[in-house]
Amino acid sequence: MIRAPAGGVILALVWLACLSSPGVSAAPAIEGPQVLAPAYVASEFRAPAAGSYSLPVLGDAVDGVVLDSDGRERRLFDQFGDDKLVLLSFIYSSCSDANGCPLATGVLYSVLRKMRDQPGLRDRVRIISLSFDPVFDTPDAMALYGAGLAGQGDWRFLTTGSAEALQPILDGYGQSVIRDVDDRGDALPSFSHILRVYLIDANRKIRNIYSVSFLDRDLLIADLETVLLDRDATTVESNHPDTRPVATLSRPGDPRDGYLSGQYQTRSLALQRRHGTPADLLALTERPPLGLPPVPQPEANPVTRAKVALGRKLFFDRRLSLNNTFSCAMCHVPEQGFTSNELATAVGFEGRSVRRNAPTLYNVAYLGRLFHDGREETLEQQVWGPLLAANEMANPSVGAVVGKIHGLSDYQGLFEAAFAGRPVGMETLGMALASYQRTLLAGDSAFDRWYFGGQSDAISEPARRGFALFTGKAGCVGCHPVGEHDALFTDDQLHNTGTGYRESMGITPESHRVVLAPGVVVEVPHAVIDSVGEPPPPDLGRYEITQDPDDRWKYRTPSLRNVALSAPYMHNGSIGSLREVVAFYNAGGVDNPLRDARIHPLGLSETEIDDLVDFLRSLTGGNVDAIVADAFAAPVGDVTRQANK
Repeated sequence: MIRAPAGGVILALVWLACLSSPGVSAAPAIEGPQVLAPAYVASEFRAPAAGSYSLPVLGDAVDGVVLDSDGRERRLFDQFGDDKLVLLSFIYSSCSDANGCPLATGVLYSVLRKMRDQPGLRDRVRIISLSFDPVFDTPDAMALYGAGLAGQGDWRFLTTGSAEALQPILDGYGQSVIRDVDDRGDALPSFSHILRVYLIDANRKIRNIYSVSFLDRDLLIADLETVLLDRDATTVESNHPDTRPVATLSRPGDPRDGYLSGQYQTRSLALQRRHGTPADLLALTERPPLGLPPVPQPEANPVTRAKVALGRKLFFDRRLSLNNTFSCAMCHVPEQGFTSNELATAVGFEGRSVRRNAPTLYNVAYLGRLFHDGREETLEQQVWGPLLAANEMANPSVGAVVGKIHGLSDYQGLFEAAFAGRPVGMETLGMALASYQRTLLAGDSAFDRWYFGGQSDAISEPARRGFALFTGKAGCVGCHPVGEHDALFTDDQLHNTGTGYRESMGITPESHRVVLAPGVVVEVPHAVIDSVGEPPPPDLGRYEITQDPDDRWKYRTPSLRNVALSAPYMHNGSIGSLREVVAFYNAGGVDNPLRDARIHPLGLSETEIDDLVDFLRSLTGGNVDAIVADAFAAPVGDVTRQANK
């Protein structure tokens, strides 16, 4: 028989009415304990502005086995959803304490109502109420409890199948719960407990814990917006080193988390605030970080300190473009994984669109195929592609570039010193830029310390499960191999996953979400966008190089090292997050007649997808910050100086 949680529901609905009414200044006059919670009266303080403070990580959220309102067994983390902020409350449905479960339900209901007109926030927040009364709060009882709140927003009511399943969850969240007993010691349908509500971010980190005294609607809203605005908040150390930030200098120049909120504020980093420290880049090529093999040294262009310094100067010099405004580093931004986190496809000379995503330059020294279509084989040759492309650096000829560099006073003697008396030329300029790029070696990741270094606690248990999936059920290792002593995580081959096919065939959604301003989002029909914009340029991948029909829509396998730093993903930047990438492959990519046979549906659960993502995040090199800090110390060509024109 289902126990109807009538008392708790009725009291909760009374409090909902109270909290939803404007100008409430006192608690409702009903029997029960004295109302102490500030939520029942006019607030005595104003919540701080979102983003004017930070919420450091307080610890890890805890997973467990729960039952949804349909009685299906689920993992708690699966209920959290993708890229959602979660407000987690622990309740029991028959609670009659005005300062207990009905208070939490009432405040969370008020939060939902407040978010109705804030789609950027509303769509990113999920509320979960988990019962700590598995004896009486069956799935049917929780469904009945939530029925009065149906249609109000993204709110899930869960329970557990037993006290044994519940206890690890309560312990993990530090939630103290004691069932009341009568004089004979028999269990009563009531509990003694301390009310807690937890704010959990999309990375499963606890960012705030609210008790009765701090459970205020406006404070919760401000905290939710602050977390969305501050993805890069300080992470506390935990038992596993891979939860610590290893790339604190790597992030977009203007983080867009929370951009859909009307409270969004820009946090663009000014160029003048970039302070760096030069690094011994040559030493990286002599002693590569853990997990990386020896660096190939071209016989015609061995890496030297003078060549690296010269190549580094050229890489950041905007005078290498036709009108002195564009450098290599403006598509391959050091603090953005030597790619561009803010653009799906690169934007080159005078804002001209480039049809493909800017690939990362980390560990490019090991690649035998360069560009997404594999059309070049050496870094020395590769550099001339962007230098001469009309939509990248737009130089009219090799001679124009060489002549310009030859005429700049600050390059006098540098080429001769680096190349045994040889002046700047097509060959030496390519060799210098290639030498710098060969030093961008990022390894010694948490994964490397665990797998190659034997450090048993270097990565978390989810990341270890993710690696087992990577090499097993998911089959990722087929294109991203791992060796006995090192791993590049790429087969350096080209494959058709269906991404290029979908784009070429014009397979698009009927409408697109377009952000007009922070907090202002509209759905625009695809036909309208087509009518006002240029169609995307055709892209057939490797076929354009070989003219072999079987090579249509094939693109080079990227290395997965440092992949957490190099969003967006795929050759066209069409996928924005690692989780979306894993979901794409879990679905089998995009079916087409030439799809690689290794691409097929994987049957991964939501938890397995999360584990794979945790593993991929463990591949960020431990020396990334040193490389970025060195880049920050590099000189940037000053186009304001007459002598440099």
